Amino acid sequence: MSTTTSGRAVRVSKPNDIVASYSVLLKQVRKEGLLTRRRGFYISLFVLLGLSLGAAWTGFALLGDTWFQLLIAGVLGIIFTQIAFLAHEASHRAIFKSRGANDWSGRVLAAGVVGISYAWWMNKHTRHHNDPNVVGKDPDIEVDTISFLEEDAAKAKGIQAWITRRQGYLFFPLLTFEGINLHTRSMQTLFQRGPVQGRWVELALLGLRFGAYFGVLFWFLPVGMAFAFIGVQMAVFGIYMGASFAPNHKGMPVIPRDSKLDFFQKQVLTARNIRGGSFVNNFFGGLNFQVEHHLFPDMPRPQLRKASAIVKEHCARMKVPYTEVGVAASYGSVIKYLNRVGLSARDPFDCPMVNRYRRQ
Repeated sequence: MSTTTSGRAVRVSKPNDIVASYSVLLKQVRKEGLLTRRRGFYISLFVLLGLSLGAAWTGFALLGDTWFQLLIAGVLGIIFTQIAFLAHEASHRAIFKSRGANDWSGRVLAAGVVGISYAWWMNKHTRHHNDPNVVGKDPDIEVDTISFLEEDAAKAKGIQAWITRRQGYLFFPLLTFEGINLHTRSMQTLFQRGPVQGRWVELALLGLRFGAYFGVLFWFLPVGMAFAFIGVQMAVFGIYMGASFAPNHKGMPVIPRDSKLDFFQKQVLTARNIRGGSFVNNFFGGLNFQVEHHLFPDMPRPQLRKASAIVKEHCARMKVPYTEVGVAASYGSVIKYLNRVGLSARDPFDCPMVNRYRRQ
């Protein structure tokens, strides 16, 4: 059988063979101890990020009324993203053995520190992991400011169509608003009708977080500087978050809604790994090993590199394409893909009469 990928066809193996082989792969990973929790690593990371956050706010207090505070704002954007990576791992039960401990730590980190609803993230991200790049099922390819599918791009009108046609080139500038988008969408979840797990706990955490954050900024800084501080912090946070998650799947195979593709191939074919050493691994919070993360969502971050060697060998044996590229190539693929999709948008400045004569 075959599936389409951004304009090309990829041959895949027989589902029954793959299903059986994934069971063997999972046993091998378990035998290697790669699903064992790494408490020491995560405790060290918790302490490091806590000290970094404390140092940033100490620097804020020492600097006082100066535009150099915008440097602190940028640093906070980076620290909040790194803490979001930890909350992401907690949502996958990769930190603690206990589900409750993972959920509580994830909820406190996400809502109480980063300012994003853990319940919203759990719902959205679980759906993504179940059906990555599957049309109509993966929320990460639903149209937002950016269109990820040609049929969505074709529906864009007015200024949205103008943006869509250039969305690849505008990708990083648009990410400066992604922080606001993440905060807004997560808050909408907490105020929606119907049951939301941990709603009141998260609302309390978010209230304390934003109350303390805005209170400190507007108490110690002039109003204009405080707004500039928020703008820089949110822009850095949005760019960092978007730049960390986008290379994982954008430009990889898009699977039809009614596809019967098996779990293993669905996870491997739609994911892209990013090559690099420890710096790249820490910068992306382990998301650079996206194939392994999707195959074994609860695998601790330090184990992903070793798992990748095993998975590569397995994919080669089963003749399943395994994608791994450098950082620059990954972003290049994303931009190229978004621009290609964006060309499906109707140009809002096109004149129907001129177009008619052009075709003659």
